[in-house]
Amino acid sequence: MAQHAFLPSLFSPRGDWSRSPLATLQGEIDRLFQAMGPSAGLGAGRDALGFSPSLDIAESADAIDITAELPGCDPKDVEISAAGRALMLRGEKKSESERSGKDWQVTERSYGTFQRTIPVSFDIDAATVEARFEKGVLTIHLPKPPEAVAERKTIPIQGP
Repeated sequence: MAQHAFLPSLFSPRGDWSRSPLATLQGEIDRLFQAMGPSAGLGAGRDALGFSPSLDIAESADAIDITAELPGCDPKDVEISAAGRALMLRGEKKSESERSGKDWQVTERSYGTFQRTIPVSFDIDAATVEARFEKGVLTIHLPKPPEAVAERKTIPIQGP
């Protein structure tokens, strides 16, 4: 008796792997990841180039505050720009480490660029934007123009 006969129906009874339920499932999973694009399955904080910063965006009545986690980035390798109703964050992350022992040495280098665009509902005045970089965290304070603050109106909710 063949050994695979003791296993549940994960394998084809005739030993034909390409027709087994397990092979069918693997094919469906492969097609799903292909349909999702090249960065599928890389996990949070990663893109096709290898790094995409995590962002926290908080909006108040008079400003938008953005916090970007940029561990291992140098402030001189980060660029913030504004164009119309979008704030762009670009940069490059460089990392190098070296370890050695009695008869061995390992040097590891990694590089990656990133770009994030944050759309807003008003035209950005770049002269009013403030940015600080401290301990791998970039904080951007984006004040809203007076006309954007004045546009906001509260709508009452009616109940039973």
